[in-house]
Amino acid sequence: MGNQPVLRSRLALVILLILTGGLFLDSCGTAPAATTPPAIASAIPTSTSGTPPEQPVRVIPLAGTLADKKSEVSSLAWYGDYLIVLPQYPSRFASQDDGQVFAISKEDILAFLDSTSDAPITPQDIAFVAPGLAQQIAGFEGYEAIAFQDNQVFVTIESKPGRSMLGYLVAGEITPDLSMLRLDVTTLTEIPPQADLGNMTDETLLVAGDRLITIYEANGAVVNPAPVARSFDLSLQPMDPVVPFPTVEYRITDATALDNTGRFWALNYFWPGDKTKLKPAADALAAKYGEGPTHARFTTIERLVEFQYTASGISLVDTPPIQLELIDDDHSRNWEGVVRLDGIGFLLMTDTHPETILGFVPAP
Repeated sequence: MGNQPVLRSRLALVILLILTGGLFLDSCGTAPAATTPPAIASAIPTSTSGTPPEQPVRVIPLAGTLADKKSEVSSLAWYGDYLIVLPQYPSRFASQDDGQVFAISKEDILAFLDSTSDAPITPQDIAFVAPGLAQQIAGFEGYEAIAFQDNQVFVTIESKPGRSMLGYLVAGEITPDLSMLRLDVTTLTEIPPQADLGNMTDETLLVAGDRLITIYEANGAVVNPAPVARSFDLSLQPMDPVVPFPTVEYRITDATALDNTGRFWALNYFWPGDKTKLKPAADALAAKYGEGPTHARFTTIERLVEFQYTASGISLVDTPPIQLELIDDDHSRNWEGVVRLDGIGFLLMTDTHPETILGFVPAP
């Protein structure tokens, strides 16, 4: 009984430390491991310090040629009820004409997602015809983006004719029966790069009524201080003025089609190996909306960001990015294609890294 004042003093000290955040004990009497690294947590404002959700990627199995990681997918677009898949090098599949692109039936995709079929999906081959185009372009480095306006098709191309990169836009047609996609090589139009960065040109293509909009891959504050999107009419003549584009760190690799309000979602991806090239500044989107659990743990960024196109430019929509559940930094997924899927979510595809993946991401 004579030790009661001492005990009461010690108890009061413990309570005081707990209330002021000075002591956090788990059931074993030791401090639990932090769930967010301190350097990352300190960069997130208090008002958004809650952990935002991340969306899982549900893999849709593929069979046939496209399933090979060498297919190196560059872009996706809907043509009616078929998902058109553009490889960077269609000539790798040279069983006919100048190679192949691919079509996947929406019906087959929905059947898998509805669990009415678990069989891998075999895409349909589409003959790709572009007579002499790759040979015509000095330093040809493949096809990067695809979009449709009825039966018209538009594609961007990447090249490195010398020390610097150079992009191109070309038009063509697709046959309604999906037997052939033919490019008109006489429509080839240059797209000047916006930064002196290797392997980066205009990798995203939008159809906005009677015009085409191309978006450069790198729009970070350090490497591209005044980013713009390029505008062309449907005959591929450049249009003025240029379209302002917001500063967004990392890469923009593809985008969905515009909805009826001009909104679209773009893939925003960062592979840690690109740090020296892209020189990323502070991530304003992470600071504003927070980072999900795996994004707080790893350096890789895999997310969808919403934008809006108007006649005066392209702007960020005040919507939290859709962050994907990451695997880890050694298995970052280079997402190169995205489309919406009937309002229920998104379909995404990777290029060769880490392998060819067709994935479904539910809408939040």
